Amino acid sequence: MSLLFLNLITSIPDLITKTVETNPYFAYFVIGLAMFLENLIPPIPSEIIMPLGGFFVNKGDLNFYILIISGLIGTVIGALPWYFLGKLLNEKKLANFIDRKGKFVGISLKDLDKSRIWFDKYGVMLVFWGRLIPGIRTLISVPAGIELMPINKFLIWTSLGSLIWVIFLTSAGYLFGENYAIIELYVDNFKVILKPIFVILLLYFFIRFLKKLKNNN
Repeated sequence: MSLLFLNLITSIPDLITKTVETNPYFAYFVIGLAMFLENLIPPIPSEIIMPLGGFFVNKGDLNFYILIISGLIGTVIGALPWYFLGKLLNEKKLANFIDRKGKFVGISLKDLDKSRIWFDKYGVMLVFWGRLIPGIRTLISVPAGIELMPINKFLIWTSLGSLIWVIFLTSAGYLFGENYAIIELYVDNFKVILKPIFVILLLYFFIRFLKKLKNNN
């Protein structure tokens, strides 16, 4: 199973390349589908998919704007399953668990309502910036669903954050040309720095939230 999964990941660039060579118009769909899968299966790297598309823009095989739209649509649609997973966990498990067991851990349904208010205040920032951080960008959709972030707001801020990410990767691929593959190495280096910073920010807001709960009680 793992070998099949590894083959899927490594074959995506070849599939995109062959599609561009045989049918450039269909290639937009393939790239959009690859970005959709990248959101569902995080190990599939968008850091290879969109820069490869940018490389073909550089060669004149693809259109920059259509490529951006294709990648963006695939990315946003791919974020939705994680959002609805979070929503499902909230509606069917989280509230029931707190109602039945919350008193043993000091959490009530009132606290859950307060957490929704907190996410409504800071959630936009987390969803937007989270879409720009590799390794975080996919799973940030889950807490948005858990906290019942309105779907319209989720789509808007996910789209804006994803648009910046897709444009950045595509432009980098265009500029690096045949060396587009090294972009993944640069992004991995930034990931090492950005991930801890984002986690620290999450902890900061969570601690602030706990202090507010304590003060209110």
